[in-house]
Amino acid sequence: MMQRYTAREIWDMEERQSPRAVGCGGSVVLGVDGGASNTVCVCIPATAAMDMSPFADDGPPLPILARAVAGCSNQNSVGEDRARETLERVMAQALHKARRRRSSVAAVCLAVAGVNHPIDQHRMLDWLSEIFPSHVKLFVENDAVAALASGTMGKLHGCVLIAGTGTIAYGFTSDGRDARAAGAGPVLGDWGSGYGISAQALTAVIRAYDGRGPETVLTNNILDFLGLESPDELIGWTYEDQSWARIADILPVVVESAVGGDEVANKILHNSVGELASSVKAVVQRLALSGEDGKDLFPLVMVGKVLEANKRWDIGKEVIDCVTKTYPGAYPIHPKVEPAVGAALLAWNAIASELDDDLRTAV
Repeated sequence: MMQRYTAREIWDMEERQSPRAVGCGGSVVLGVDGGASNTVCVCIPATAAMDMSPFADDGPPLPILARAVAGCSNQNSVGEDRARETLERVMAQALHKARRRRSSVAAVCLAVAGVNHPIDQHRMLDWLSEIFPSHVKLFVENDAVAALASGTMGKLHGCVLIAGTGTIAYGFTSDGRDARAAGAGPVLGDWGSGYGISAQALTAVIRAYDGRGPETVLTNNILDFLGLESPDELIGWTYEDQSWARIADILPVVVESAVGGDEVANKILHNSVGELASSVKAVVQRLALSGEDGKDLFPLVMVGKVLEANKRWDIGKEVIDCVTKTYPGAYPIHPKVEPAVGAALLAWNAIASELDDDLRTAV
């Protein structure tokens, strides 16, 4: 197993070592997907996307030179300093694994949850410019943009629905207009997310314990999952660590309780389907993705653990069914690559026209 270094340790080693010692295998592109649960960075050759598709069933896959994983990088969850520390570490580790220097990087795309305003983008770009040489092309997007690109080979058109720890619907038109719905975090109501579903389940347990709500098997199932004895212990468990991902980890218990026939759990999931579908519909309507008659085709990229197929209670399928009743032209895409690859493809597409001819034809 490769030793895990901090970003500063890797940068220091880079300064001390010769280019030959680090590696000189050509230019690379970094794609970063940062969410409330974890942060992933992939390193791909700058020439890779010219003739290789990660979506072709019969063609060569997109080569991933290195992949690194770290914790949460949503600044709204862990704060700006900790988020930046995580992002820098994961980029440094990916380059270290790929035996590349920062001078080998052609472009970087950070697609990070919590980047919701141009001010956020500019602050992040200024920070990146202090890490990488001036020739490196830098891009910062919301993580939903990379998720969409992971299903469309880096092209920004259509709508993506992310439903993981948090949730957001994000859409783009072919002429560059964009719109979003939800994604405002748990305090402002990311209902339909892993956090939202789990928080409602915890609330249902407390209500049942107080006598304010119906009895539910969620009580015993959640207590068993958490190793607790009584519902009143949930108060201490919840507030000792309020990280969003920790709460969202209860999601499988809610789904299994619904599969077992629990009415309370089923109501939570049905309400969540409605919330997720309404986010998609809001984006489609604002961008007129379905055309004047509502039947134009557009991709609907589905990403996140909430939407992963459960044969007995398939939240993703229920959302698709709900959306296509209103917009029959929506065709679902379940990406074959992770959003970090989508971020890398976004960066690559942005610099493709600037690549030298020898880089374009390199093997």
